[in-house]
Amino acid sequence: MNFFDKYFGISKSGSTLYTEVVAGITTFFAMSYILFANPAILAETGMEKSALFTATALAAIFGCLVMGIYARLPFALAPGMGLNAFFAYTVCLALGHTWQFALAAVFVEGIIFFLLSVFNLRHLIIRLIPKNLQLAFCPGIGLFIAFIGLQHAGLIEIHEKTMITFGNITNPDVLLACLGILILGILYVKKVQGGMLFGVLLLTAIGLPFGITKINMLFSLPPSISGTVLKFDFSEILSYDFISITILLLSVDIFDTMGTFVGVSNTADGMLDKSGDMKNSKKAFIADSLATVFGAAVGTSTTTTYVESSAGISCGGRTGVTSIATAFCFAIAIFAFPLLSAVPKSAIAVMLIFAGYSMVMSKPLKSIDFDEYSESVPAFITIIMIPFTFSIVEGISFGILSYVLINTFSGNFRKMNIGIYILAIFFIMRYAVFKL
Repeated sequence: MNFFDKYFGISKSGSTLYTEVVAGITTFFAMSYILFANPAILAETGMEKSALFTATALAAIFGCLVMGIYARLPFALAPGMGLNAFFAYTVCLALGHTWQFALAAVFVEGIIFFLLSVFNLRHLIIRLIPKNLQLAFCPGIGLFIAFIGLQHAGLIEIHEKTMITFGNITNPDVLLACLGILILGILYVKKVQGGMLFGVLLLTAIGLPFGITKINMLFSLPPSISGTVLKFDFSEILSYDFISITILLLSVDIFDTMGTFVGVSNTADGMLDKSGDMKNSKKAFIADSLATVFGAAVGTSTTTTYVESSAGISCGGRTGVTSIATAFCFAIAIFAFPLLSAVPKSAIAVMLIFAGYSMVMSKPLKSIDFDEYSESVPAFITIIMIPFTFSIVEGISFGILSYVLINTFSGNFRKMNIGIYILAIFFIMRYAVFKL
């Protein structure tokens, strides 16, 4: 125990083993919704839902263990919301690529992220895109996810003249979704830890007497991942789409990870070193990148650090033991596929709506400089174009192009770096060559 305490620095951080374990369990309940959401989203590409459940859990287990044992930090990892939507709805459904192509892009992105982390070069990517545009990614993707949730809930439908309209409120699934919004809203107001998980389980129970929820059994051996493991398609690795998608995955992954590390670390005592930087930051980024590589190998979208880690940290988690405890929770949950697969579509839709809410109302939106129009207008364009074009790629590209054009013709070209011009030319070529 002395070695254990010394290695993780439990006593030094002012924590205890009991506190660390409780914090890890709390983090699991706060983020366990990904076991429902990720398979539901990625299954839209034609991937096997049962295999996706196991792949999601394995990616979370691996990521949490590496973060806990190697980086010794209380951050939990799993396939990221937003990044999975980009994988399914943009790369596969909008651009028409196979999920094997998308997995290959995630795998390559993870390797590049690993190399950038090892050689401390990740800041080069971050400096290419202005801060206010980076801040716009999160709320834009949040609106996108909420929009998808509203569709799955049946609250909005396709309309010939107005494109979308209000759904059929008399449909039992739609009514269950409306009830779910009310329940989760109350749980959010009451600040219930793990409220999203409890809300989804309650909706699942409510759906039983109405035949919406159908449960055959509770536990079983984990579904096989033979249909997704190492299913890469590198045949188009030198194509324009593959390169651009990999770059976008890389940039969003880095921004998302860094934002989570910085945001969460600043909310807790003992997470920063004397210079104000997060402790073991290099190891944390390496752990994140390795989790992405592993996740792609077993068959899921980009694995990233979860902001829900703040739930465990707020309970006193300060060391890697917290992440290890979260990993063990995912290991237990991997045997609950029959129960989790019985969750009705309406409950998953509500979960997506509130996941989108969390991203829209997060710190990045509040940090955008709305008083400086040369910054806020491109940020606004990015935010609205992501959901309205149903594409994260289009939203980011429109944001970058509008930023460069507005600032160039407004005489503010000196504040831009050469990298943002290169990205703008890159996107112009994409439209000129592949869209026109």
